[in-house]
Amino acid sequence: MAGLRKKRQEWSWWHLLLLVQFIAVLWPPFYNRAEPALIGTPFFYWYQLSWVVIGAVLTAIVHFATDE
Repeated sequence: MAGLRKKRQEWSWWHLLLLVQFIAVLWPPFYNRAEPALIGTPFFYWYQLSWVVIGAVLTAIVHFATDE
């Protein structure tokens, strides 16, 4: 294993974006209601579904911003 070195991951401020999606989905007072409805779908459902898309975008941003 001579010549192989472990790549050390350094912490970056970009990683705080991942915390945003974590808090937005795991803090029920943000989305614990039925109104406003979107196309007849209660707020709870479309809020959660929208965070799936937002989470994927934020994860991609963090990945490309911290990729070396």
